[in-house]
Amino acid sequence: MFSWLGTDDRRKKEPEVFQTVSDGLKKLYKTKLLPLEESYKFHEFHSPALEDADFDNKPMVLLVGQYSTGKTSFIRGQQKGRDSHGEQSKLLCMNISLSSANKCCNKEGENMFVCAQLPNPVLESISVIDTPGILSGEKQRISRGYDFAAVLEWFAERVDRIILLFDAHKLDISDEFSEVIKALKNHEDKIRVVLNKADQIETQQLMRVYGALMWSLGKIVNTPEVVRVYIGSFWSHPLLIPDNRKLFEAEEQDLFKDIQSLPRNAALRKLNDLIKRARLAKVHAYIISSLKKEMPSVFGKENKKKELIGTLGDIYKRIEREHQISPGDFPNLKKMQDQLQAQDLTKFQPLKPKLLEAVDDMLANDIAGLMVLVRQEETQRPNAVVKGGAFDGTLDGPFGHGYGEGAGEGIDEAEWVVARDKPAYDEIFYTLSPVNGKVTGANAKKEMVKSKLPNTVLGKIWKLADIDKDGMLDDEEFALANHLIKVKLEGHELPSELPAHLVPPSKRKIPE
Repeated sequence: MFSWLGTDDRRKKEPEVFQTVSDGLKKLYKTKLLPLEESYKFHEFHSPALEDADFDNKPMVLLVGQYSTGKTSFIRGQQKGRDSHGEQSKLLCMNISLSSANKCCNKEGENMFVCAQLPNPVLESISVIDTPGILSGEKQRISRGYDFAAVLEWFAERVDRIILLFDAHKLDISDEFSEVIKALKNHEDKIRVVLNKADQIETQQLMRVYGALMWSLGKIVNTPEVVRVYIGSFWSHPLLIPDNRKLFEAEEQDLFKDIQSLPRNAALRKLNDLIKRARLAKVHAYIISSLKKEMPSVFGKENKKKELIGTLGDIYKRIEREHQISPGDFPNLKKMQDQLQAQDLTKFQPLKPKLLEAVDDMLANDIAGLMVLVRQEETQRPNAVVKGGAFDGTLDGPFGHGYGEGAGEGIDEAEWVVARDKPAYDEIFYTLSPVNGKVTGANAKKEMVKSKLPNTVLGKIWKLADIDKDGMLDDEEFALANHLIKVKLEGHELPSELPAHLVPPSKRKIPE
């Protein structure tokens, strides 16, 4: 059990006691942030109120992409090829009231969500949300009957990872896709991009497609950091063009590691999302109370309303200046102006300092205490990762990334792999004036620098190759050094320690 003292000494509060981060977040939200949201109609403008499930749920991954970009195949691949709507799945059709998820669409009624329960170990750690294909071309003119971008924005606030899929074979970012990406503003830290079906095009064309994608994303995603793009073919089909197999394997492993880390970081993500929501709620309260203050009590209400909505940008700047608020914390100006059109500004609430003080206290004191609890939970669950499906066995056996390649070449062979090229290395060795069967460091350096590798790399190679640490190289050590140079020049990483299969036969320890 963990606890920390409340900081409001004036009220003589009892210490806040929370069993988990989830319990702490729920209590802080209900007691300190929710009253501010309700007072200033936050839920009508931005996002419905959070429920217990928003704090208790397991990590969620949201997949977004146009039709035929491979979203469903991606999901099946992570579950080791199981059909997400196959015989083993249990389909659940849920009528979700628009008071929750669909409230962001500003519509009344009910909508249908289809869920599938599968006996799959991957889904014990995470939930995967597939979305309808984003429309492109002429299809964009067809009305969905609801605000698709707003629904995704609602999900984005609650998920742990957002994966945008693009088809390398037919790259296109339609107008609707652009709107969706813009709707994900303030959640850029959750976004990862997958350039899928990359095995269907040649390397040269793949480079051009990758460059075009980065250029297009740069115009839509306004972040100082470049968004991470994973290149590959994320399904179980044979590679059509296998030239870039190594690249695809490395990218797949990086993406798997990112997804596997979600359970371990879930509590921190929920904490960060609550902080972002609290900052937006504070700004919203300042905006609403400012508009209320400017409204006349009797005459000229409509004209004043139009004037205030038209000059909302100036109100933003004034609030930013008076309260020292970052411009990034303000809601979208155009969207806010549109929403205010349907509101009666005279019914807005004036500024309530106590509600704002409660949120400030939460951000300044309670969040710090929860952060400590987050770290404690992480240390208690160090192995909280996604398991099962494609996440198991990816590094086992001879099909793990890099197995049998680079410094791992020859790992399963009885013969010393360096011996293949040793005759050629020996010819060079004997031109370096060896003394007592060894060449000095100075003479070896003259040959090794011809590789044009940096001194830092050559120094590491020397350390690995000089098995007996005498500052000289015999013929086997010299051959090993040249083999490691070749490994590096071919684009592979050097090992931190020399693998057993690369140790020269004469220097291997005889088992007792």
